[in-house]
Amino acid sequence: MGRRRKASRRTFATDTKFKSDLVWCLISHVMNSGKKSTAERVVYGAMEQVKNKIPDKETVEVFTRAIDNIKPRVEVKSRRVGGATYQVPVEVNPSRQMALAMRWLIQYSHARKGVPMARALAMEISDAYQEQGNAVKKRDDVHKMAQANKAFAHYRW
Repeated sequence: MGRRRKASRRTFATDTKFKSDLVWCLISHVMNSGKKSTAERVVYGAMEQVKNKIPDKETVEVFTRAIDNIKPRVEVKSRRVGGATYQVPVEVNPSRQMALAMRWLIQYSHARKGVPMARALAMEISDAYQEQGNAVKKRDDVHKMAQANKAFAHYRW
């Protein structure tokens, strides 16, 4: 572990179509093997389909709300105290909230077998916007786990 300096947080650029750094972040997370143009095609295709599903709202606004609905507020971390391991609930850092939300959104989009990735991503975004879907269920499971282990909150440090 280096001790020279603290690693600086990299910022994402804005995408060309929506001028949103959140969409650019999604494109970077979807990208596989450095194929950014393919990832852009998938994400922009998904945004088109979201626009067709929810025509009365702005597409980036729908996506932002969907990500906010997926973000976990608390999670559990393992702490070893006196030979026993406890699941201690801790608040989640905002950058980790974003990373987990993106990861879950893409993970559950991939899990929809037999559906093209753009369509699966669009379905997962629209489900998350309506507070349904697998990514929101995962967030709820994480919150339930933290609630169940609230008795061990005093081990947080």
